[in-house]
Amino acid sequence: MDINILSGKKHIHFIGIGGSGMYPLAQILHGQGYYLTGSDNNETETLDAVRKMGIPVFIGQRSENIEGADLIVHTAAIMEDNPELMAARASGVPVLERADLLGIITSWYDRAVCVSGTHGKTSTTSMITQILYTAGIDLSAYIGGKLPCIGGSGIAGKSDILVCESCEFEDHYLKLFPDISVILNIDADHLDYFGTLENVMASFRKFAENTSKLLIVNGSDENTVKALEGIDKEIITFGKDASCDYYPENVRHENGLLTTYDAMYRGERLGQITLHVAGIHNVLNSLAAIAAARECGADFGSIQKGLEEFRGAKRRFEKLGFEKGITVVDDYAHHPTELEATLRAAMEMGFRKVWAVFQPFTFSRTKLLLDDFARVLQIPDYAVLTDIMGSREKNTYGIFTRHLAEKIPGCIWFPQDESAEWTDERKYENFEQICDYVCKNAQPGDLVITLGCGDAYKIAKMILARLAEEGQ
Repeated sequence: MDINILSGKKHIHFIGIGGSGMYPLAQILHGQGYYLTGSDNNETETLDAVRKMGIPVFIGQRSENIEGADLIVHTAAIMEDNPELMAARASGVPVLERADLLGIITSWYDRAVCVSGTHGKTSTTSMITQILYTAGIDLSAYIGGKLPCIGGSGIAGKSDILVCESCEFEDHYLKLFPDISVILNIDADHLDYFGTLENVMASFRKFAENTSKLLIVNGSDENTVKALEGIDKEIITFGKDASCDYYPENVRHENGLLTTYDAMYRGERLGQITLHVAGIHNVLNSLAAIAAARECGADFGSIQKGLEEFRGAKRRFEKLGFEKGITVVDDYAHHPTELEATLRAAMEMGFRKVWAVFQPFTFSRTKLLLDDFARVLQIPDYAVLTDIMGSREKNTYGIFTRHLAEKIPGCIWFPQDESAEWTDERKYENFEQICDYVCKNAQPGDLVITLGCGDAYKIAKMILARLAEEGQ
């Protein structure tokens, strides 16, 4: 990979500019003065934000969209037979996959803080960004979710600091140039690519070995400790107790989403931290953020202020509204471990009943982790399932929602025609059925939480709109 490939380039075209990994890259490069164009297949809130930046966006992917570009970027989700990608490859213009471009950008910074882990990457990257931004540090950032304080998912600053969410999917993070790496945890995921947990752990070790200066790792996570055993790198640990460098004491959960604790560093009390995000997993995420922020020069007062002002990234236990006494929240959780952490936190908040509306994401993950999904979806009072969102996959696994629903006592789902072609119309009908059921049966004092990394959030918005209409 030529890390100087952007040299002399003026017009960069993004195929799939509305993707969660493409939008922050567009924000960074736009902020650095490049002329950008982009395309996508569906109108979204993200595309509205892209247009407000002055970036032209084409709806529908056609060969003529690349005209005038001297560099073309695409996501891994773009199929090889996509007409725009085929035209790009035939044009002679350099073509980069998103992860390659991100790797090049990380090489520009002397303090690239790369945040990895099976779970919690977006929340922790957002926390670090919020802290440094609040402290007045002119950082750059690349986040897989939207952070209100920076007005999106990416920002281009003038300092040598980049905070970058770093995803293990298909080893994409091995293309980065990390100076400081955060490893939050290691779990069995993306097994369609890695095959085994041992291969996942080996990948994270490679990521750690690529780090030039410092590792900040979860000393309470067994898989992380095992994966990094004997590695010759400077390491700072965070975790649940005093066996780690950073750890919490006097953890208190108050009023649902409010958590306070004393941040400890090697036996010294640094001060009290107030979080407006739920769960012990976010306490650990915030400790990782504290460690990274201190390494980037933030004082503890700025850290306290930044974390107190942090209200979560978009789609991370995001409260969307309150209608007819019912609270509606949306969360990105899509792996059993994430679901378990989110749902256990929800069950401790004192709601009358908790409704979990889950959209399984990818056939491979659903098939390979079926029993784990079934176990954790028994945590809430009610589990409601949508059809499986296949995303980049075809259903060669023969897996359907009923296979999961049958393993969850009392699960609510709507039988689907397994021979029918997946269409937007069919999905809308599925979402409408779920909206109808929840609105008819949820009661004042209940929490409804939509879950999944696809578009389950649309159900939450449909529910809120229906409840508001009924309340008039």
